[in-house]
Amino acid sequence: MNIGITGATGFIGHRLIDVALRRGHEVIAFSRNPEAPIPGCEMRVFSESKVPDISKCEALVHLAGEPVFGLWTPSKKRRIRESRVQGTRRIVEAINASATPPEVFVSGSAIGYYGESGERELTELSASSDGGFLSRVCHEWEAEAIKAISTRVVLLRTSIVLGKQSGALKMMAPIFRAGLGGKLGSGDQWMSWIHIEDEIRLILFAIENMDIAGPLNASAPWPVRNAEFTETLARTVHRPAFLHVPAFALLPLGEFRSELLDSKRVLPAVASDHQFGFQFPELGSALKHLLG
Repeated sequence: MNIGITGATGFIGHRLIDVALRRGHEVIAFSRNPEAPIPGCEMRVFSESKVPDISKCEALVHLAGEPVFGLWTPSKKRRIRESRVQGTRRIVEAINASATPPEVFVSGSAIGYYGESGERELTELSASSDGGFLSRVCHEWEAEAIKAISTRVVLLRTSIVLGKQSGALKMMAPIFRAGLGGKLGSGDQWMSWIHIEDEIRLILFAIENMDIAGPLNASAPWPVRNAEFTETLARTVHRPAFLHVPAFALLPLGEFRSELLDSKRVLPAVASDHQFGFQFPELGSALKHLLG
């Protein structure tokens, strides 16, 4: 199958290309800098200001977007929103204008869609709360994706992705190895996560299973509280984690602070209903594989 991937040079996109090529797929990699080749891929340009060339793409996976980590200045928030909403709009325009649209469009989203949810268990059928900035962006993002016609649309709501080389764990592991790790705020907030290998397998699973459409939570079946995440990560790197970062200490992060303190107890109901087998359903085994 010819799979088009935007955000091809990103953390998830790069690993998805590796696995897709190994499985015998052909990959069309979309990048802002297509002159920098990715081995084994046809390179094409992608930006939110231009309708991309999606010819020959039998499946399309849209992962491009401004990273959300960092201080949310007005310019940062504008880039986060425009890269997702306008970027998705350009892809949908290409799909709807195509005489041979892709069979499936997997559009990246995030569990930020649900907003602060306390103790509620969240499945793909759960309503979102009155969320903040990222929740509003996710709603707009998905609203653009579902405008694609004549193709199956999967809304991939990704949780915290754990991997060796990038993602949240790359930032956290050195801090914990230095013995400086600690829970955030009360530590009672639920954290939903997924191992990078399960994230990639789930994307390809969604491409290959024609009866999967609509929201798809990319999250391991066993979310944990922040305090448990802290304890498990510290134990994995054989260091104590006695420190505590109180909520007020995160105030300089502005609105991004809420993404660290909000509770999201997300369950992968659709994946489970379709008998998707997680290789790393529990946090301890996932961290041991990545850091042990």
